[in-house]
Amino acid sequence: MSRDTWNATDITPQTGRHYIITGANSGLGLITARELARAGATITMAVRNVDKGKVAAAKIGGDVTVEELDLADLGSIHRFADRTDHDIDVLINNAGIMFVPYGKTADGFERHIGTNHLGHYALTNLLLPRIQEKVVTLSSQAHRRGTIDLEDLQWENRKYSPTGAYGASKLANLLFSLELQQRLTATGSDIVSLSSHPGYSATNLQSHSESRPAELLMKIANRTVAQPADMGALPTLFAATEPLPPASYVGPDGLYEFRGYPTLVGRSKAASNLDLAAHLWEKSEDVTGIGFPLQ
Repeated sequence: MSRDTWNATDITPQTGRHYIITGANSGLGLITARELARAGATITMAVRNVDKGKVAAAKIGGDVTVEELDLADLGSIHRFADRTDHDIDVLINNAGIMFVPYGKTADGFERHIGTNHLGHYALTNLLLPRIQEKVVTLSSQAHRRGTIDLEDLQWENRKYSPTGAYGASKLANLLFSLELQQRLTATGSDIVSLSSHPGYSATNLQSHSESRPAELLMKIANRTVAQPADMGALPTLFAATEPLPPASYVGPDGLYEFRGYPTLVGRSKAASNLDLAAHLWEKSEDVTGIGFPLQ
């Protein structure tokens, strides 16, 4: 499915709709918030650094608020969910880290899987009783190189690889979105779980790997291969605002899905594995202590 050259000006009026966007103070998240606010939506920017979030929100204008959320800390996620006392039309799980050295979150999770997957897993389930329409979770083409080791999800018993850990977390994002849809369908919920990826987009994400050689390489790639961040945000905006089938995955329509306009795209065999998705969910529930809240 494609709308040829669908872009942000094609977003239908969003007045009266409330979005929560994680990591919305920079990069793709900021652009997503800006375009939805321009279309009239009410936006909650869920960010780790509130001061930076407020600076970003002031540049956006519109009905935008900033709330503190650290996806690497289950305590912060619980506090954010407890403060959220209104209905949410769409939750956009956008925030993420990429290619960082080995480290642990506040709860002892490896940082990629802890932030990119387990943080969003916990947030989504805590907010789900208030969500009305959609959950959109960002993944990446890197999911195709990722593998999930359920016996060593935290990389404690194997040699750590920043690229491997990032790929695993992006595969986990797709498996989470898939299993979420399975559970929503089973309960008769009208909420739809969707995924998107930005292709290769020039953002500040690549400048936070904590590896100078890697950052230099990605800086060159940003200038020669990547598409502008405004284009990279289109798949998420498309998923968030267009009527799409449950469990759809949206990415760019160009070669290798690096660049282009939003369209429905495929996923790896592993990312389509319903058994793996179910087992990852069970593991995620076990380590976070947070389960599916709908019956």
